[in-house]
Amino acid sequence: MSKQKVESILSQLDSSPTPRHLVAYLTAKLLQANFVDYSNQEIQNSQSGFIARAGSLVAWKNGKQTSKNGFRIVGAHTDSPGLRIKPNPDGRRFGFNTLQVEIYGSPLLNSWLDRDLGIAGHVVLKSGAIKLFRSVASVARISQLAVHLDREVNERGLILDKHLHLSPAWSSAQKAPSFLTWVAQQTKCTIRDIVQIDAQLFDTHNAAVVGADSSFIASGRLDNQASCWAAISALLESRSGAATQVVALFDHEEVGSESATGAAGPLLEHSLEQIAAVQGISRTGFLETLSNSSCISADNAHAVHHNYPERHDLSHGPIINQGPALKLNSNQRYATSSTSAAMFIAACSKAKVKHQVFVSRNNMPCGSTIGPITATRLGIDTVDVGVPQLSMHSAREVCGVNDLISLQLALKAYLS
Repeated sequence: MSKQKVESILSQLDSSPTPRHLVAYLTAKLLQANFVDYSNQEIQNSQSGFIARAGSLVAWKNGKQTSKNGFRIVGAHTDSPGLRIKPNPDGRRFGFNTLQVEIYGSPLLNSWLDRDLGIAGHVVLKSGAIKLFRSVASVARISQLAVHLDREVNERGLILDKHLHLSPAWSSAQKAPSFLTWVAQQTKCTIRDIVQIDAQLFDTHNAAVVGADSSFIASGRLDNQASCWAAISALLESRSGAATQVVALFDHEEVGSESATGAAGPLLEHSLEQIAAVQGISRTGFLETLSNSSCISADNAHAVHHNYPERHDLSHGPIINQGPALKLNSNQRYATSSTSAAMFIAACSKAKVKHQVFVSRNNMPCGSTIGPITATRLGIDTVDVGVPQLSMHSAREVCGVNDLISLQLALKAYLS
């Protein structure tokens, strides 16, 4: 286990409570490695560069024979399910100042109860500038009803009304500042300067290595910031080769990817075409280049749960810390084909890491990823893979340290 890599993973998770914070963190890493920022300028023929768009990022290293060898792409997503703050959130109920929230994606709602929560996001100013912010301390809490007032909760299970039971309390003062005032203080702006606020709750408990043998990572947003770490660190460490190496990290996967910066949007396609044009590849040549390209879609998989083995197909259930999972679904919920599967297996072999196979039960359909979307938009042979994890979509998830490092090594072997 590489101590340096583990520290890098934990640092990213702690620094990135929102997709925009994650992109800001990763672009700083890319700039430090001499990647050129083309977010607001025309792409030039530099060795490496990146484009950041809100909560999404495309980064690349140019190859020597891109048209012949195509693009080698690793895709992942930057967003995670959770609770977003509504535009007019302020409320007061029975001595508590509360905030109204909107559910984003499909979070495990009970996991947000009885946690110390912070608030993070960004503001758009009249000048057009965007400023990120996050609370330094925990400022909110969604408290569960006491067992004395819900005597059957342990027998029938917790039932939450999505609209009534998820408002966090964040102060008790009768003359407390409004949410807008609080955000203005956090961003050191005047209220009149702020045009729009985009904010969400996050668990303030830091990412941690846990277990008697230190074999697990516990954190919020492992789905899918774990894959983002593996992809970018693999790109930074990889040697330039014949193919152009690309990492594409998309926002809004958890809500369907249909946005300007989602995988169903044009960001990756336009970026690849611009990269090809700078390399002197014609439009026809670009289409030929795509046919020679491949993609690894990295998004976490369900590890076999020790308390719920009946929820898994145990012949195809990945075990935590026994290697990244190759994800298959004949109904195309995953994009894996026979040839793309062979490609990933070869990368694992080259990296000298084990891999596993994940297929869901027939009576328990799996979710989907950016893999089928990317394959459909670009016509690129794509494989879906991911580290096995527990508590997917919880406010705090867990995965294996060795699995995540093994995925990073496999992605590095694939890109190189």
